[in-house]
Amino acid sequence: MTAFIIRRLSLTIIVLIIISFFSFLLLYLVPGDPAAAALGLESTPEQVEAYRHELWLDRPFIVQYFHWVGNAVRGDFGQSIAYREPISTIFMERLPITLYLALWAFIFSNILGISAGIVCAIRRGGLLDQTISVLANMGIAVPIFFLGILGIYAFALKLNWLPIMGWTSPGTDFIMSTRQAIMPVIALAIPGIAMMARQTRSSMLEVVRQDYMRTAWSKGLRERRVIIRHALKNALIPIVTLMGLQLRILVGGSVIVEQVFNIPGLGRLLVYAAFSKDFLIIQAGVLLIGLIVCIANLVVDISYGWLDPRVRYE
Repeated sequence: MTAFIIRRLSLTIIVLIIISFFSFLLLYLVPGDPAAAALGLESTPEQVEAYRHELWLDRPFIVQYFHWVGNAVRGDFGQSIAYREPISTIFMERLPITLYLALWAFIFSNILGISAGIVCAIRRGGLLDQTISVLANMGIAVPIFFLGILGIYAFALKLNWLPIMGWTSPGTDFIMSTRQAIMPVIALAIPGIAMMARQTRSSMLEVVRQDYMRTAWSKGLRERRVIIRHALKNALIPIVTLMGLQLRILVGGSVIVEQVFNIPGLGRLLVYAAFSKDFLIIQAGVLLIGLIVCIANLVVDISYGWLDPRVRYE
């Protein structure tokens, strides 16, 4: 198992190096001179040249890249052009909000989605199976921003149950924070519930037809034990794969949800940085999201080896 983890960790480091290179390359994909675009039209050539020197833009490409990577490893991404604050400080304020919403959406989508998929597989062809399948197809097809707008119209404007938008820290006011987080979490979780239900149903249907399942039923074991210990355990690999993919979708989907509900998270920060041409925040944001995705993939790969020992020797 140790050798398996080392191999997967080595691949993760290689992927992170590639991501860091393309993240830094974003600087050169910005039309025109990034320093001039950041300072505006009223800047003088001397000011632009001084700012280029401050950002190391007057050095060779490879020198700039290693300087940026070296600082990034220490947690120093430079100073934001728009906010005039250290980017690491801004991320420390915004990232926990995004992770808070994504974590709750991840938990709800997995619990409800897996449970719905198990019910559909065990009661295949029944009314409950058909109803959940239709709802799952609708959940995959409906855009996240439409779910957010629909939630605002129904629960905030018409029923007046929840706040329209905004964010309050759970440490400041837990009740208000929960009320403000309900609609964003639901909007993020519904596509995940739908995908997880479909994948669990498909995986479970493949397993329940196996000979060892018929043997377990013939032994007179309780239904709950047969489903959890024999069926679900052997159907988990594709489900775990989807969990890793789902985490990427949740982090990416936070950009839309945070815009709709006016939540000051990482996604909204990246949108603002793109419009204000704050390429330093965009570089750091792409690298940070790539790091989160790589960690999620690493956890999924390690879980493969734990769920199926045969994977360790491939």
